[in-house]
Amino acid sequence: MDIGKINEAVKLIRKSKYMVAFTGAGVSVESGIPPFRGAGGLWNNTHPIFLEIDFFKKKPLQSWKKIKEIFYDKLGDAEPNIAHEVLAKMEKRSFLESVITQNIDHLHQKAGNKYVYELHGTYKQLVCTECGSEYDMSFADLNFLPPTCFVCKGILKPDMVFFNEVIPWFAKKRSLEEAQKADLLLIIGTNAEVLPAAEIPKRAKRTGAKIIEINIKPSLFTHTLTDIFIEARATEAMKEIGKELYL
Repeated sequence: MDIGKINEAVKLIRKSKYMVAFTGAGVSVESGIPPFRGAGGLWNNTHPIFLEIDFFKKKPLQSWKKIKEIFYDKLGDAEPNIAHEVLAKMEKRSFLESVITQNIDHLHQKAGNKYVYELHGTYKQLVCTECGSEYDMSFADLNFLPPTCFVCKGILKPDMVFFNEVIPWFAKKRSLEEAQKADLLLIIGTNAEVLPAAEIPKRAKRTGAKIIEINIKPSLFTHTLTDIFIEARATEAMKEIGKELYL
């Protein structure tokens, strides 16, 4: 890891008036949460059809069995790592305004961040496919599948974006607004290859933001949009940034 680039990044962070973080799977892998794609990715061993919305509606029991195995049997024990913790401290110290994340694991909130916009939803909440009632995941007894709505007995689904489902309007709107307001965008652990995630760095850059990127390898925007590229794991880089900011 290039300490010179860490120091450059810290200078930009100290000068920034409106910094926004944009995170992906790379910030959570060191909390034991595998990415969906790539080395060790979930889709290497599990067919993604279980998270396809039409399949879920036709065969909710089959979907729920796999969803419980992949997400609820594993994510519940996951804890924030030092990258999450440093971001939370940055918000508390007013270095950071908000976090835009593609992750569904709720670890930013668990670490202490208050302003988090979840582009792909969250596994922590369930929503009724019939009446739209919302529940905390603790409401459902996942020993009995599929879980059903207390109000109308409809099937509950995790409130995360399935394949062929629309991105939540509010999260998309606020994420793009935050990117547009940012004078500094801190990208951590995402390639942001699909829309609307791919639009976040572009929107920030168009409105004059500087971009710091932390990734284990270059992404699609490293050579086109990024001002400072730190090639490192999220925990390594954020630990050093936290030290320099006396967090």
